[in-house]
Amino acid sequence: MSTIAATTAIAIPQPSAKASTREWIAVLAGMIGAFMAILNIQITNASLLDIEGGIGTGVDNGAWISTSYLIGEIVVIPLTAFFSNVFSFRRYILVNSILFPLLSIACAFAHDLGTMIVLRGLQGFAGGVLIPMAFTMILTKLPKAQQPTGLAIFALSVTVAPAIGPTIGGYLTENYGWQTIFFINALPSAIMAIALALTLEKGPLQLGLLKHGDWAGIVTMAIGLSALQTVLEEGNKDDWFSSPFILKLSTIAVVSLSAFIWIELTVQNPLVKLRLLKQRNFGIGVLVNVLVGFALFGSVYILPQYLGQVQRYNAEQIGNVLAWTGLPQLILIPLVPVMMKRFDVRYIGFLGIAIFAISCFMNVTLSADTAGDQFWIPNIVRAIGQAMVITPITAITTAGIAPADAAAASGLTNMLRNLGGAVGTATLGTVLTKREQFHSNIIGQSVTLARDEVRERLTQTTNYFLSHGVSDHALAAQKATVALGSIIKRQALIMGFSDTFAVIGILLATAAIATLFARKPQPGGGAGAH
Repeated sequence: MSTIAATTAIAIPQPSAKASTREWIAVLAGMIGAFMAILNIQITNASLLDIEGGIGTGVDNGAWISTSYLIGEIVVIPLTAFFSNVFSFRRYILVNSILFPLLSIACAFAHDLGTMIVLRGLQGFAGGVLIPMAFTMILTKLPKAQQPTGLAIFALSVTVAPAIGPTIGGYLTENYGWQTIFFINALPSAIMAIALALTLEKGPLQLGLLKHGDWAGIVTMAIGLSALQTVLEEGNKDDWFSSPFILKLSTIAVVSLSAFIWIELTVQNPLVKLRLLKQRNFGIGVLVNVLVGFALFGSVYILPQYLGQVQRYNAEQIGNVLAWTGLPQLILIPLVPVMMKRFDVRYIGFLGIAIFAISCFMNVTLSADTAGDQFWIPNIVRAIGQAMVITPITAITTAGIAPADAAAASGLTNMLRNLGGAVGTATLGTVLTKREQFHSNIIGQSVTLARDEVRERLTQTTNYFLSHGVSDHALAAQKATVALGSIIKRQALIMGFSDTFAVIGILLATAAIATLFARKPQPGGGAGAH
């Protein structure tokens, strides 16, 4: 392999017939890092109001606490393959496994929004490294026969971490204060760093590779993804393209990402190997991963929003409801490699995504009485489906990928899954807003003073206020009108949430069908399987 070509592949020996204990320890340590990095995407979501109050910022600005982390993570994931060659795989992952908890702890001491945004962005930049490197270790340290087991462990990170993130964050915030959610990374990260230091082979610095780096691709990608992520996170709040800020950022994103794609398809040694998408299974697998990322992160975003806005749940109560989408997977996911040995992975993936879709369609008939208990069965169904998704889909995606391309494939797959999640939360936020307005208009057209039941309801509510301390009849009538308006708004909001679950279900149905168009991987498929 030439010096330049080495920039796109991790220089790790190909796995032998059976992974050693040392290699398994390294892989498991890497999984800790991936789990913590993905957990931290969601851990602040249930606690944003508390954090905003703690650092003295408004509700709208608080969204940047999550946005900055996602920007750092999405930008760094594709850079990992290149920088891990420059600084060596061992050195690069160790440095970031130490920086990640340190930056997390620093967030707990932030006293203003600007400092929090910077620290969260840097934490995301460190955490984003841990996700593809854990994935790469599965494909380079484990033989094909053992890769399904490794992928099942990775699936725990991808699906369980987002589900239990709000649970952990909500519990810690309600009982010990929001600062504690930034301290939980310390002990797992210390264990990870020690294990990796003892098990990974030392590699040389290759600073000379920096001269051959795809710097034009790096710059355009970083600018484009940062602008796109900001547009996705802030667009709905600012009414999208009616905002000059969003319009300018959208233009920057389109120009930068178009230039990035052109560069990656024309340079000899691209930062991101977009040509891998020409491979049938990889292209289909990435598409399915994007749609699954949309659904996975989107559902974790929508359900807490519903419970908080409609049912007025606090952070801990929201976390308790979401826990039932995560805990069952701890039992189910380890069984998936056994299923993959007996059944076609395409059918396992199809079934898992279909069950996930069904769980979303179970939530399209929400009502004012739908609260935590009513989500128990849909969440269990969703957990069953999610447990059967990531491992087989990853096996399909990596079938036919050479070990030399493992890091590039890992970076591209994980970046696009997270980007799919970002698109999902932004799209669903917009769908919720627009559909709430639509339903509010429809209901409002029916609730008029021309109808006897409306006048009767207003009279009853007016009398209620008059008998409960309001002496002025005009004021009581005004309060009755406001109360009726609130009921209409709440019902429209509930119907809007129902529509968002329908959107997620439809996209998952599309992903399930797409899975069937992939070629059947060989048993024990993974990198290197044809």
